[in-house]
Amino acid sequence: MKTPLLSIQAMRLRSRGFTLLELLVVVLIIGLLTGIVGPRFMAQISRSEAVTAKAQIDALDKAVQAYRIDVGRYPTSDMGLRALVESPANEPRWRGPYLKGAVPVDPWGTPYQYRSPGTHGHDFDIVSLGHDRAAGGTGDDADITN
Repeated sequence: MKTPLLSIQAMRLRSRGFTLLELLVVVLIIGLLTGIVGPRFMAQISRSEAVTAKAQIDALDKAVQAYRIDVGRYPTSDMGLRALVESPANEPRWRGPYLKGAVPVDPWGTPYQYRSPGTHGHDFDIVSLGHDRAAGGTGDDADITN
């Protein structure tokens, strides 16, 4: 009769925790999932930052166009995008602000660059330097412009 009682006590002691092998299997599974899902998740974040920058540049482009309609010309490079939220000195036809709130920064925390006249025959350029915050680049580091 003592044998069944010992085996029940032994089973209770064994069932109280996990074995080292079970813990290693769980850690391995978590590592595999992280290795597969992590890079895809990070790539999705990079794509969403670029989409956000394009949308902000489009909104800034429309605001600059509205400024031109009211004032009769585009803001100068010296005025920059500040002219969309603050009335430039000696500009009586300014009817802004043309943006709600302040001029946004790009998704990487860098102010958008504004140039007038623009390059390649454009009237003006609005540029985000991308993830690397430097001119040029490819992929996630590529510049985004209007």
